[in-house]
Amino acid sequence: MHLSFALFADAANLSVEGKLNILGVFDAVQVNGLPTVHPRAHLVVRLKGSATDAGSHVIALQWVSPGGTELWSSNGELTVATPPSEVSEIDFPLIAAVDLPLDSAGTYAMRIAIDDSVHGEVRLHVRAAVVPAAKMVS
Repeated sequence: MHLSFALFADAANLSVEGKLNILGVFDAVQVNGLPTVHPRAHLVVRLKGSATDAGSHVIALQWVSPGGTELWSSNGELTVATPPSEVSEIDFPLIAAVDLPLDSAGTYAMRIAIDDSVHGEVRLHVRAAVVPAAKMVS
């Protein structure tokens, strides 16, 4: 199994036909102050697999600060059924609505692991708003 792509978006869903819909892709945010939380970002991941991937797999997410500190992590199990013989590749879309804690300006990373092996990461650049200095009146 491999990671086809991963990104942050404002919204994402799967249509009834199985199409992945993504709205508002971003890789940077500006915040008024720190620490803060960026609410309800959608992490969109597309995994690709084949018949050899049949079985149970652990998908793990790890949110890491610019300083390398893990701010949170989560994991879940993905069970892959054996596909029909005529199917050569299988899509596994994953959409996770997450609140992202931000403790400082800099580049954060969402690491994506499959069965304890990191397959990729999504980076998010965080900038703090510059507050204009107050003018002294004499």
